[in-house]
Amino acid sequence: MKSYLKLAIVSVLAASTSAFAPNNHITRSTTALNMSTEVPEVKVGDKIPEIVMMEGQADYEKPVGVNLAELCKGKKVAIFAVPGAFTPGCSKSHLPSFIDAQAELKAKGVDLTICVATNDAYVMEAWGRTSGGVDAGLMFLSDPDAELSRAFGLSIEGGILVRSKRYSLIAEDGVVTHYFSSAEQSSDTWAPNVLAAL
Repeated sequence: MKSYLKLAIVSVLAASTSAFAPNNHITRSTTALNMSTEVPEVKVGDKIPEIVMMEGQADYEKPVGVNLAELCKGKKVAIFAVPGAFTPGCSKSHLPSFIDAQAELKAKGVDLTICVATNDAYVMEAWGRTSGGVDAGLMFLSDPDAELSRAFGLSIEGGILVRSKRYSLIAEDGVVTHYFSSAEQSSDTWAPNVLAAL
């Protein structure tokens, strides 16, 4: 009887230990800032992925799904992503740079400017409306499950909300033609730098 009891205890311990052991089938490399590096960072020549983003609607109506690849077909599009709506750097610098540059971007052939963050669609709608971005012609899209951020290799993993790294890009007919990283400094992703490259 004692040997059965010992065997049962060993089996339970082995099962519980394996349940908490790291899963060796999942590989994730992260930096000190817990930034995912599973997927290579987006680059010129990459296609805009077939991902459904969410667009908030006025008066708290149900958000609408927007297929990003379909939206970009046949257009020259500026996409910029921020770590968070209503945050200081995003609200004081990055977003205003694109609001102020709309006429110049259009003169360079940009048909549409899209602001992306992982905040939910209601927050993105409110930010677009209160910042003046919607009035300037920008589109605000939510990446609620960080699918786009992860597909571009630009997600910041960890915590309650997965965020996107700050970046900007130009896509023509669904293909990335210019990419601007914030790896060196945030201002590299602001509209003046984008305009200088077009």
